[in-house]
Amino acid sequence: MMMTPRRLGLLGLCLAPFAIAGWFWLTWLSPWTYERPDSLPEVASGEHHLFVYGTLRYAPIRWLVYGRTGDPQPVELHGYQRKGLDLVPSAGDSVEGLMLTVDGEELAHLDRYERLGIRYFRQQVTLSNGQEAWVYRRIEG
Repeated sequence: MMMTPRRLGLLGLCLAPFAIAGWFWLTWLSPWTYERPDSLPEVASGEHHLFVYGTLRYAPIRWLVYGRTGDPQPVELHGYQRKGLDLVPSAGDSVEGLMLTVDGEELAHLDRYERLGIRYFRQQVTLSNGQEAWVYRRIEG
């Protein structure tokens, strides 16, 4: 049986979801693509609050990264502005986002997703609701 362009296209459509799922797994969940730098402190157990302003605002991404969508609260982070994938200090500005409440294991999964110590660092900030929370910021350089 000859592979016509139509059959090749159909085969590509059938295989695309598996390729995408494999890429997500390899990038964010596999043990082979991220090694937590030794210089980082261990993630403390217990409850953590996290301010998110990018892809983690979307429930399906949160579910893929740490296994649940949670109950996010809309908040703002004053004194910053969004610049590409980062937040930069900027008096008078604010960034809209969500506050997530996660446990230590979930925070470790989020650290992996954000490539903590390689691509991002975590910083403690005070949100518009008065809550202290972590936020991921880009490592310069």
